[in-house]
Amino acid sequence: MPHALVVDDDHDSAATLRSLIAGEQFTVAVAHNLRDARRQISLQQPDIMLLDLRLPDGNGMDLLADPKLVANSEVVLCTGHANLETSIQALRLGAADYLIKPVNLKQLQGVLSRIMKPAALQAEVEDLTANLAESGHFGHLWGRSAPMQRIYQQISRVAGTSVSVFITGESGTGKEVVAQTVHDLSRRRKRPFLAVNCGAISPNLIESEIFGHEKGSFTGAERQHQGFFERASGGTLFLDEITEMPLELQVKLLRVLETGRFMRVGSTTSQETDVRIIAATNRPPYQAVAQGKLREDLLYRLNIFPIDLPPLRDRAADVPLLANHFLAAISEQEGAARRFTPAAIAALVEYPWPGNVRELRNAVQRAYVMAQDEFIDESWLPGAEGIAQMSGWGALGGLQEAVQPRTAPAVSAPPLPAPSLPAPVAAAADAVPHVTLPIGTSVAEAERVLMLATLRHFNHHKERTAAALGISLKTLYNRLKEYAAESQSGDAK
Repeated sequence: MPHALVVDDDHDSAATLRSLIAGEQFTVAVAHNLRDARRQISLQQPDIMLLDLRLPDGNGMDLLADPKLVANSEVVLCTGHANLETSIQALRLGAADYLIKPVNLKQLQGVLSRIMKPAALQAEVEDLTANLAESGHFGHLWGRSAPMQRIYQQISRVAGTSVSVFITGESGTGKEVVAQTVHDLSRRRKRPFLAVNCGAISPNLIESEIFGHEKGSFTGAERQHQGFFERASGGTLFLDEITEMPLELQVKLLRVLETGRFMRVGSTTSQETDVRIIAATNRPPYQAVAQGKLREDLLYRLNIFPIDLPPLRDRAADVPLLANHFLAAISEQEGAARRFTPAAIAALVEYPWPGNVRELRNAVQRAYVMAQDEFIDESWLPGAEGIAQMSGWGALGGLQEAVQPRTAPAVSAPPLPAPSLPAPVAAAADAVPHVTLPIGTSVAEAERVLMLATLRHFNHHKERTAAALGISLKTLYNRLKEYAAESQSGDAK
């Protein structure tokens, strides 16, 4: 039977915890101070330790500071004095989770069901890291570049804890893949991983989809419906494009994160939830707060452990590895092996990939289909000659006119030195229509100008516009709706 140690100076609380844990088929020892805790650990190493913060002879974190004592024990902070700062500090020192007194039985059962020795988790991470040089991947992520090495270090640190993770990065950089890797390296791996694109659900239905609804709660609610929080119980809920979530629903999400409870639409009874939240956005978070797209208090609650993914252009050394990985996958799927020529690899490396990894994967699939034989050359890749020929490839897909933003007057400044490009690439780039923006234009305004100009270029064909910009169709629709509302507001004034 697994063994638990309860370290708590409150005799009544310790007795209650001992009874609850024993009911889950554990042997249980109790210590009321640090000295007794060290003695109990020397007698029998616990599989899990429920540790109070305030003890008569010191702070509970003193045990966490001694790795020899807790190296083979999962430590759960269990206190009535916890706040976000102390909880994060404990998690950084190696605590796997934290519970607030009075301890909720369902949450305690969830923690006990996920016991995994820290040494086992660490060995798994070390194995992935050791094989990285040979295999080229870490979990579901591919790449050996320095920026990706940093991402792997962050994932290794946070996966074994229960803290919320906030992933930022451009569209197509692999935010969902990072979330999946965090889940697969966590203690929740045996429970569900659910991914929700907050921008792909109708604003009228998103609350019902996330929290569920009762039968008859609104027109069309013919049966009770379990939301994502219930379906992901014990596992991980990935909220992608969190800035597309309506503000009134963000308030309810914040409440769930703070209390661990939620209510279905149409219900008057709250339910407990045991879900780890990983959120993501392709907008700069603080810019989203300034624009009223994200509540500031929700940002602080989600942003406990931020991970910022680099765009593919900042890790060009990974492009050949990624391209060959995608090519191997499609070759296996289609039953015919193909490979890139050296010129094709060079073209892939030179291209800036505004749509990031997603665009690269789509480019490889297209090139595979168009290849005449075993070898894939640069003819059907968005490379040196393909930039000017193929509309729809990334941000260089072509804009017919130069557009000036509505605000931000032009700034007189010496021209910046042009980047050094290979002659064919430079000639192709010169032939492509472009957008001209003055220095000092805000990122939001630049995005608006580029998006509307691209839409006009593709004759208001929204699917091609979204593909060219490297964003989802839902994101494009949401932005266009915002711009229309801003235009109407301006006209009303």
